[in-house]
Amino acid sequence: MRIATAIGTVLGVGYLRPAPGTWGSLAALPLAYGLHQWGGFPLLAAATVACTLAGLWAAAEMTRGQEDLDPSEFVMDEVAGQFLALWAISYPAWAHDISITALWPGWITAFVLFRVFDILKPGPVGWADRKKGPFGVMMDDVIAGILAAIGVALLAGFSHGVLGI
Repeated sequence: MRIATAIGTVLGVGYLRPAPGTWGSLAALPLAYGLHQWGGFPLLAAATVACTLAGLWAAAEMTRGQEDLDPSEFVMDEVAGQFLALWAISYPAWAHDISITALWPGWITAFVLFRVFDILKPGPVGWADRKKGPFGVMMDDVIAGILAAIGVALLAGFSHGVLGI
């Protein structure tokens, strides 16, 4: 297995069917948990940047000379995007010394919102998705992850501030 394919498919996760993007997002959850447990938010943030850069390279390599510039088995974009969505719970857990598992509703919300934004591709997500090449492959999921993180933060603020939960 070429290194670019190993990275792009996240060691073969992208070959799982149906819905390889969902499998890629699910694979990101235990990875994010481990990164947060080992090094807190700073390590998760660094891993997100590393995944994004590695994904840009792997997407270029995997699609070089191919007709399909966004193959369904490429799921490193989902990992990077899901990591970003989880920043909304990793940072407060790290900054306030809260167990990240205590924020379990945020995990579910981050996963669901990320998948919704990734599938429906509203606004800037769709704009990035229409770009050709590695940028488009990676950036639609990065933007979906940012939107999901904002959604998680807003819903947490509403839940804790307005509802008092």
